[in-house]
Amino acid sequence: MPNLTTTRLGRTGLQISRLCLGCMSFGVPDRGAHPWTLPEEASRPFIRRALDLGLCFFDTANVYSDGTSEEILGRALLDFARRDEVVIATKVQGRMRDGPNGAGLSRKAILAEIDASLRRLGTDHVDLYQIHRWDPHTPIEETMEALHDVVCAGKARYLGASSMHAWKFAKAQEVARRHGWTPFVSMQNHLNLLYREEERETMPLCHDQGVGVIPWSPLARGRLARPWDVRTARVETDAYGSTLYAATEAADRRVVEAVQRVAQRLEVPMARVALAWVLRQPGVSAPIVGVTRLEQLDEAVAALSLTLSGEDIAELEAHYVPHPVAGFS
Repeated sequence: MPNLTTTRLGRTGLQISRLCLGCMSFGVPDRGAHPWTLPEEASRPFIRRALDLGLCFFDTANVYSDGTSEEILGRALLDFARRDEVVIATKVQGRMRDGPNGAGLSRKAILAEIDASLRRLGTDHVDLYQIHRWDPHTPIEETMEALHDVVCAGKARYLGASSMHAWKFAKAQEVARRHGWTPFVSMQNHLNLLYREEERETMPLCHDQGVGVIPWSPLARGRLARPWDVRTARVETDAYGSTLYAATEAADRRVVEAVQRVAQRLEVPMARVALAWVLRQPGVSAPIVGVTRLEQLDEAVAALSLTLSGEDIAELEAHYVPHPVAGFS
């Protein structure tokens, strides 16, 4: 495997590639909420290309395309890589079936879903097991103890969390500390040039506590990768994505236009500029990049070597306005 730039995940000893391949783009299209996903035969070349480029970190979730993302990733990694060379992350919390206990972070749900994810991934453990969102209906003590038991059973090596208020994350960490349970070592949050609310509380908290940050949607679901007026099939069908940015469209347009100007000045694609900005944020271990074209992977890797000047950064950040808090549900 090529030696792409690596880093440690927060203060752990776990080495990860500086980029993580997000696998929400891979899955049976009519299974789940994402009709733009790529079926298995179309997905496999992306996983192979990521490995060829030196990426060793892969993120998925049980809910992505009703579990088929995990299945596709697991089969591809079995064919293309050795298990000890890759870092597999998945998530739990979303609804996987109708009826009671088909979602959430109860002990029953967590212990059932880790086994289901391992079956789909074709492995006996995941390297990073993350709670996809906060569960307001389950005491955090129950959740953290169940997750600790997953680690003790050897089914996960580390634990992580995703998008939530900073006080909730701090509460979960304190519960784990007080009881001697396994804490979270990573935070998968929403951070990009169009959404910087995480800089107020969560990013400083993670930086102070040595928690690795692996941001999702570093290109704002593609909005930062193309001129403002260019539309794609994903934008037209991405109901969840439309809830993240709709309230600030006028200001967001000015940010996108700034990315376009900087990219033209540096003679590089817009996506490279936007991703380079995320990569330079304090505490960021590895942005999660989702791709549907192979050249997007090459562009993501190229962002690792792009240096933004102080002038570039000032221009990129000048037009941001406060956004409504989004992405926590």
